[in-house]
Amino acid sequence: MSRPTTRNKNKRRKPVDDADATSEIFRKIHTTGKVTDDDINQLYMICKPVCQGCRVNTKDNPNCFCGLIPPPNGSRKNGLWQKMSEIIQALGPDPSKDLRASASSPAGLTNLGATCYANSILQCLYMNKLFREGLFCVEEGVLKQHAVLDQLARLFAQLHASKMAFIDPAPFIKTLELDNGVQQDSHEFLTLLLSLLERCLSHSKVSKARTIVQDLFRGSVSHVTTCSKCGKDSEASLKMEDFYELELNVKGLKTLDESLNEYLSIEELDGDNQYFCESCSMRVNATRSIKLRSLPDVLNLQLKRYVFLPKTTAKKKISSAFAFPGELNMHGRLSETSQVDLAYDLSAVLIHKGSAANSGHYIAHIKDENTGQWWEFDDEHVSNLGYHPFGEGLSTSTKATRTESVYTPCGEGMDASANGNHFETIQLQHAGPSMNHVDIFSSTDAYMLMYTRRHGNKDVKRVSGSDGPTNMKIEGDAFFLQDGISLPSHLSEEIKNLNASYVVACEEFKLKKDRELDHITTRRQEVRSVLSEAPVQSVEEPFYWISTDWLRLWADNVNPPVLDNTPIQCSHGKVPVSKVGCMKRLSTVSWIKLFSKYDGGPRLAKDDHCIDCLMDMAHTVVCADSYRDRRTLMREIAENVLAGKCLDGNYYVSKPWLQQWLKRKNLDKPSEADSGPTSSIRCQHGHLRPEQAPGAKRLLIPENLWLFLYGDSITVKPDDPLGCPTFPSDCEDCPECSNELSEVACSEDSKRAVKLKQRQNHEKLAIGKSIPLSLNCKYYLVPSSWLSKWRNYITASGKNTTSVEPEILDGIINSLKCEKHLRLVERLPKVFYKRGSYFQKGFITDRLTIITENDWKCFCEEWGGLEEKGISAVIEENNLAGSCEEISTSVDQLAPNNEANNENDLRQPVIRTFPEICEECIGERESCELMQKLNYSDGDICVYLVRGKEAPKSILEASETSEPDRRISKRSRRTNNGNLVNFKVSASTSVYQLKMMIWESLGVVKENQILHKGSRIIDKECATLADMNIFPGDKLWVKDSEIHEDRDIADELSEQKMNVQSIEEGFRGTLLTANISSQVV
Repeated sequence: MSRPTTRNKNKRRKPVDDADATSEIFRKIHTTGKVTDDDINQLYMICKPVCQGCRVNTKDNPNCFCGLIPPPNGSRKNGLWQKMSEIIQALGPDPSKDLRASASSPAGLTNLGATCYANSILQCLYMNKLFREGLFCVEEGVLKQHAVLDQLARLFAQLHASKMAFIDPAPFIKTLELDNGVQQDSHEFLTLLLSLLERCLSHSKVSKARTIVQDLFRGSVSHVTTCSKCGKDSEASLKMEDFYELELNVKGLKTLDESLNEYLSIEELDGDNQYFCESCSMRVNATRSIKLRSLPDVLNLQLKRYVFLPKTTAKKKISSAFAFPGELNMHGRLSETSQVDLAYDLSAVLIHKGSAANSGHYIAHIKDENTGQWWEFDDEHVSNLGYHPFGEGLSTSTKATRTESVYTPCGEGMDASANGNHFETIQLQHAGPSMNHVDIFSSTDAYMLMYTRRHGNKDVKRVSGSDGPTNMKIEGDAFFLQDGISLPSHLSEEIKNLNASYVVACEEFKLKKDRELDHITTRRQEVRSVLSEAPVQSVEEPFYWISTDWLRLWADNVNPPVLDNTPIQCSHGKVPVSKVGCMKRLSTVSWIKLFSKYDGGPRLAKDDHCIDCLMDMAHTVVCADSYRDRRTLMREIAENVLAGKCLDGNYYVSKPWLQQWLKRKNLDKPSEADSGPTSSIRCQHGHLRPEQAPGAKRLLIPENLWLFLYGDSITVKPDDPLGCPTFPSDCEDCPECSNELSEVACSEDSKRAVKLKQRQNHEKLAIGKSIPLSLNCKYYLVPSSWLSKWRNYITASGKNTTSVEPEILDGIINSLKCEKHLRLVERLPKVFYKRGSYFQKGFITDRLTIITENDWKCFCEEWGGLEEKGISAVIEENNLAGSCEEISTSVDQLAPNNEANNENDLRQPVIRTFPEICEECIGERESCELMQKLNYSDGDICVYLVRGKEAPKSILEASETSEPDRRISKRSRRTNNGNLVNFKVSASTSVYQLKMMIWESLGVVKENQILHKGSRIIDKECATLADMNIFPGDKLWVKDSEIHEDRDIADELSEQKMNVQSIEEGFRGTLLTANISSQVV
């Protein structure tokens, strides 16, 4: 279907053309004072054609109704035209989606966070018909006394007969006091749960219920020790122990047959492990083994996939493939011959998905005892697997494959192939007439196997879903199942009420959804119908004006508001021409439909155009034309003024203000920015500011330009109390401001002279140059920080005049002395000998600086110091044993390798000060500083990745020294020698953690990193950065040895997480580990 040919018909005219035509009509109205019908049609755009092809609704055509609703197959994000699916979703969750698929489908259990381990075990217990039947036999009084039994019975009753597809186990989990957010071990949960249930069920008087746990899950073993000399068993061998599951090793074993053999294997006790035989009265060689005395109806085989690592005190999962049969014959493994059939069928497989012991996900594959079908229980999701534990189709979701192999007789081992993390089903063929047809399965994630003893015929009758065990029917007030299990009356009544309320909720939601959809459909039909009749085809037809904003609300909202036309109404109660872009021409038919349903108003018909507003608009347009022309003329004059071409100026205005005024567009009327042409040149006294003052640049403009600017300023701000000050050309500068400027200028000149004199008095100190020092001459010590501040102050010039004056020298010198002893509390600077003189080594970095006696006297005069309070220093050769006043300094061997310098390499000067230094106070202060330094946090260090054999000298020097006050970029940047990365660290950060950061940022494997600070190698991974004297501001460098292969950092992080895991709390603090009963108080 071709698109309608309305492109040329609906093509918009240029806005400039429309504006020119409208202005001409307003000028004509202003000139003649009359308004014709043609003027009305043009100004209100009534004569514009009905629009049919626009994608959006146009403001300049009141006959355009396009874009108010989406196209027939379109939708919007919200409102009336939202997608139906999203509208339904906004109503809330649909309870009917939680309906059980069929009566034969088991129900799932909601995962409350990390409770999949409990859900899997509960499903295994529920699917055991005998256990479920025994639980339902418990008396109501016993259930009320024991909350665990009561909540478990309620949970099983809902799994048994609820219409819901999944059940919330929260009440039962809460009763056990389990933490929903902590993953636990399913085997441990089963062991503790059975023990708790056994204690609670012991209070029942119904024999079937009282011993159901022992009858189903309890077997017995004995640990037999036999003397190799006399052949007698130990007395302890006669003692039998109960078991509820057999824990079988998996590590190094491939099949269940091997694990059982290893479990029942005979251990030789010899050497240091010899056994003391009471019959022989001596230590002898012996054998020790486990003997199976009796086996339960449900044999739980726990596969020990988690091994404890003593080095890391953590568990690691064994993910090797493990094969197990669908049928297990335990007759030959019992210690004594039994007449009871010990053939077992695989009834459940508990699976742990994941690689870590304390995470992952548990699911259960369980066999229905009546139908023989297998079901996968994955929390809320329950899937039918057919007649095989891992699915008949072996879909990709279970990652299973099927192969064929020949089976060897029982006792000779089972051969099951494993393929990575896949389940493998091995279909065995008949090797002889005496062999049975057995399936063998292989899994890398099977964690627990449940085998149920076979009773009667081993072949389970395969029945259709309609005859399943969970099929129920209601007779009277009780639920009866096809397998003979019925709910107790109190539970059946509760389930009946729950199902009834659920059905009511489904019906209510359906009614709510139907009402909403019907309302939406009706509203959409209404909108389409009204809009299809909305356009007015001719100019002569009657019509009504309607607000576009309200029309949009009506077309978009499910429940529109009352009709409101007040936004398009003027103060005269009519329709002003200024609102033509905010309203539409609506046909009489559409108006009647809307007004009759949504009420409101007011009615604004065809003849309700406002003549008064039209005349005012015409006057405004003419005035705007006149103003625009005048402003254009004034702009030319202002340009000449700024260019210096206008010499007849009469009034002062701000020069920056006039420059900005010229940059603005030519407007139709004054704007806010046109105010205050003289504000910046008016002083606080109300007079003309001197031009030397900051921001007071001014120029003279002609009188006509001033009158124009003055008029605009008064028009924009008529109520400004300051108004627009006028400053004629003969106006004098403010005398007070002039005097202040003169004083400031004199003060600045005086300061410049003082700074110049100080630079001359201290020529070398001013430029930061080290002065030569002589022996036995008197010098003085001043703080380097004060000297640096003084240097910045006297050298400040030009725009850099914000430097702060240094403090009074007397107070600074006093701060160098301790209050307790009035001695020096700073370490002395180091000096070195070079070319016949001594120099201060760390002239910039030392905390004290050595100055001459003349410099000290000048400083005292200039900065308020007392000469006698100064800290004097004398440099002497170290030819005498130093007293308490003499502190030896280090000698820097920086002289070149020539004879003249080598003669003086061994000179070791000492500095004698008055007052002498106070070692006691310095030690206390340095101890505090060291503690603060060792406890830093969130500090920055740099690490260079060096590419090449050796680190460049610049990197070595930067690594040897640290500048903690220097600002460090947080980005990693590339240098000529490698990469530079910055890290946030703390004193407790270990070297191992720093290497992991380097690995992540620079890609160098931890084992390949050779980390240095200067020339020192940092190699103790267990040490902290504070232990290795690494502090904020330090520069380290690292080399890549490239010895070890690259690997993924995620592997290291996973191993690290496992190694640092805390000792498991398990079920400590829950009802499962309590020794008291669960009786409700």
